[in-house]
Amino acid sequence: MQLTQGIHLSAVFEVRRHLPLLVFLPGMDGSALSLRQQAKGLISVFDARCFRIPKDDTTDWSGLANRLIELVTEEQKHQPDRPIYLCGESFGACLALITISRRPNLFDRLVLINPASSFSRQLWSSLGATAVRWLPAPVYRFSSLGLLPFLTALERVSNRNRQALLQAMQQVTPETAAWRLSLLQTFQLNQGFLKQFQVPTLLIASGADRLLPSVSEVQRLAALLQNAQTITLSDSGHACLLETEVNLYHLLRQAHFIPGVRV
Repeated sequence: MQLTQGIHLSAVFEVRRHLPLLVFLPGMDGSALSLRQQAKGLISVFDARCFRIPKDDTTDWSGLANRLIELVTEEQKHQPDRPIYLCGESFGACLALITISRRPNLFDRLVLINPASSFSRQLWSSLGATAVRWLPAPVYRFSSLGLLPFLTALERVSNRNRQALLQAMQQVTPETAAWRLSLLQTFQLNQGFLKQFQVPTLLIASGADRLLPSVSEVQRLAALLQNAQTITLSDSGHACLLETEVNLYHLLRQAHFIPGVRV
């Protein structure tokens, strides 16, 4: 069953349509928590939206990409000439890759953070997707606590953000988590398209990612893309945007991705 009409773009900061549009595609938790942590700096240069998928939604990759394109196209009508940035984190980075393969000219910049495009190549991926589906809700909520050290470099994340991430994870039902893991398991990279994709792309990888081999995956993607640059956060974990010392605004500026600065 698909429930695409419940999928929407929610404003992360104050709506300011005179600024470039930043569309954020979150990870498995589906929340805007990571982007809210990065509000300082971004709020002054972007009109940010988070792509929100209801917790009971079972839309496939194709439906998610089509819905995203529909929503961004509708938003574009308000200010047809403003730049549109697409930023995907982990699960969201996979959705970003599928979306640009369908409408590459819709976006002016692409940012991928610890893309989960390597998930299906991990030996434990099929086991994880199957196990989650059969976990009772109380056990699933408890198991989320055990995942925190794999998702974050705990010493680099404030206690407040740790608690917020845990709460966001526990709000995702076992059924929804299993569905999203199954999507990652079936994800296929369109390498032929990527070799022709010329939109400036920034690939950010965490060097201390304990969940996925993000550095090698980013290097693989960079080798396929014609106009990509990479940044490695040596000490960061998978959910790097929650870390106190990580500043997405500074990373975008370093890559000359801030609006008004030429690439």
